[in-house]
Formats: sequence, structure tokens, C-alpha cells
Amino acid sequence: MKGADAALEPSSESPPPSGADRAWALLRLICGHICLHASMAGMRMAAPLLALRVGHSAVHVGFLLALFSLSQVFLALPAGRYADKHGLRRPMGLGVVVAMVGALLSFFFPVYPVLCASALCMGAATGAASIALQRHVGRAARDKTELKQVFSWLAIGPAVSNFLGPVSAGLLIDFAGAALGADVPLVGFRAAFLFMALLPLLTWWCIHATQELPVVVTAPHERAASAWALLRVPAMRRLLLVNWLLSACWDVHTFVVPLLGHERAFSASVIGTILGAFAIAAAAVRVAMPLVATHLKEWVVLSGAMLATAALFAVYPFMVSPWTMGLCSVCLGVSLGSVQPMIMSTLHQITPHAQHGQALGLRLMAINFSSVVMPLLFGTAGAVLGVSVVFWSVGTLVALGSRLAWDLRA
Repeated sequence: MKGADAALEPSSESPPPSGADRAWALLRLICGHICLHASMAGMRMAAPLLALRVGHSAVHVGFLLALFSLSQVFLALPAGRYADKHGLRRPMGLGVVVAMVGALLSFFFPVYPVLCASALCMGAATGAASIALQRHVGRAARDKTELKQVFSWLAIGPAVSNFLGPVSAGLLIDFAGAALGADVPLVGFRAAFLFMALLPLLTWWCIHATQELPVVVTAPHERAASAWALLRVPAMRRLLLVNWLLSACWDVHTFVVPLLGHERAFSASVIGTILGAFAIAAAAVRVAMPLVATHLKEWVVLSGAMLATAALFAVYPFMVSPWTMGLCSVCLGVSLGSVQPMIMSTLHQITPHAQHGQALGLRLMAINFSSVVMPLLFGTAGAVLGVSVVFWSVGTLVALGSRLAWDLRA
């Protein structure tokens, strides 16, 4: 077989690739995405738990989680332009290096200021790499149905990694120290951070042989177009707002579950499993979506997911056992797991080919600006009013915002 992506985009000098070659090419990209994103997901679970165990408050935890998104706010648009110019491999290679550095910092120096630096590195690496990967796969799709199919398959990556990262980190935190006969919290957390530093190496192994797609040839006025000009398109504005609301729901769940678990004296492995149940459900629904892609309408899926999420947020605070919290996590995983392929498909349909990277960067910047601010608000509200208020407030916003998704039908 030729390079990993020869299967995704035929060149003028080679025959059209077979379906098996295209499937294998996409599988390599998905596996690479899983490993890099799992590294960040594990850090997002382990770092806040370490901060809580050494006595930091919910406000400090909110600040730490916000840093995973802060670097993406400033780097998303430059990363999109960089991907438009250089393609896939170079941005992915930089992401691998930065992710490894971020995790190793916490391995060697597991203290709160260094955890904050690691969060910045991990967020920057994952964001830039995701933009390049999404741009590459979107350009390779041949029609609207295939757009929904490939983005459904690609979206399995973060869902699987959101299981692999937190669960493996939780198991290492709980059991690595005991196995080594040493101080359990310190050794366990160090083991988790080291594992997160090794995962990006597998990403590069999966990605490094991928062939770049042909450069998009554009007119001079198209090359000069600004990413901000995309905001003049009404559909883009609606899509970004819908994406922001649903991303906030994901952030709420990631933020609140460790807090609830800590308050209820759950172990790290139980907390990781609850988050992992969410990820498994998200992955399962994304596996099913490509099989029925021709029957799915983006605006219907998005509207339904927003209403279902609002209902689940209304009842989640009343779930007090690991089993009931796990059940809610599974239901949320099904609801929120269905939205990213629909958002990505819509975005690629309303964006010029020469600006796909910038559009992806604009989307990532918007949701991560929210992810910087929202955990700080979550932490403050959680400390003052309780986590139930956080769930109910965000659920209300999502229910009201479902009208925006409905309007995307035009």
C-alpha cells in the first residue's frame, strides 16, 4: 500500500484507491488522533485530582482546567492558517513534541504551578493537531454524505480517548504506587503523567507516513480573505453559537464529575470510569452514525441533542451513587457524542475550501474561549452556590439555544 493517505485522495498520477485502502488510511488517522487526545484527556482528569488532593479549592481547579483551553484561544487561528499552508504532517509533528513536553513537566515536577504549564502545553498541542487532522479529512471527502461519514468515524477518536485517558490515569493513580510499595499518591500521579507523555509517540507512528493532499489553488482575493469575514455568514454565526453551547455542556460534565466524586469520597478509578462511560457512549453513537448518514439531517440531530442534554442536566444532581451517575454519563455521551460530526459536516459545506483550516481555527478559538471562562465561572458558582446550580443554569441555556440549531435547516 502507498502512503497512509493515498487512499483518501487520488492523485492525477495514480489510479483511484480501493475502498479497503481508504478505510485503512482513515483508521490510521483515527488511531493517531486517539493517542494524542487521550494524553490530554488523561491530564485533564489527573491534574485536577492532584490539585484537590493537596488541598486546592474548586476555584483553583477551575483555573487549572481553563488553562487547557487558554492556549487554543490564541493559537487556533494561526494554527488554522498554518494547516492551510503546510497540510497535515508538520502541524501533527509539532503537536506530538509539545504534548510530550507538557506531560513530562508534570512527571518531573508534580506541583500546582507546573500543572498549569502542562495544561497550556497539552491544550496547544491537541488543538493545533486536531485542526490539521480535521482539515485533511474534510478535504478528502467526496460528497456531503461522505463528509458526515468520515467525520463520524473521526469523531470516534476523541470519544475513545476520553475513555482511555481518564480510565488509564485513574488506574495508575490508584494502583501504581501500591504496586511499587511507595507513597501511593505521588508515585501514582507520576506514573499517570509518564504514560500520558508516551502516548503521543504512537500518534506520530500512525501519522508520519501520511501523504499530503494537493495544495488548494486560489485566486489572490481569496488568499487575502480574513477568517473574520466568515462571521458575516449567518449560518456560520448560528453554527458557532450552537457549538459553543454544546461544548460548554461537555466542559460542565468534565468539571463537575471530579468535584462530585471527590465530595462523595469516590476513588480516582471510579471517577475515571464514570467519565469513561460517557466516552464509551459517545464512541458507540459515532460508530452507528456512518451507517445511517444518508438519513441524517444535521439540524435535526443538533436540535434533538440540545433538548436531550438539557433534560439530563436537570436530573443529574439528584444522582448520588456511582451507578446512577454512570447511567447519566452514558445518556449524555449518546446525546453529546452525536453532535460533532454534524457540526463538522455543516462547517465544511458553508466554508470555502481555501479557508477550511481558518474556519476550523475560528470554531476552536470560540469554543475554547468559552472553555477558559466557563470553568472559572463553574468553580466560583460551585464553591458559592453548589454544583447543582451549574448543571441547571447551563441546561437552561442549552434548551433555549436549541432554536439556533433548528434554524440551520435553511
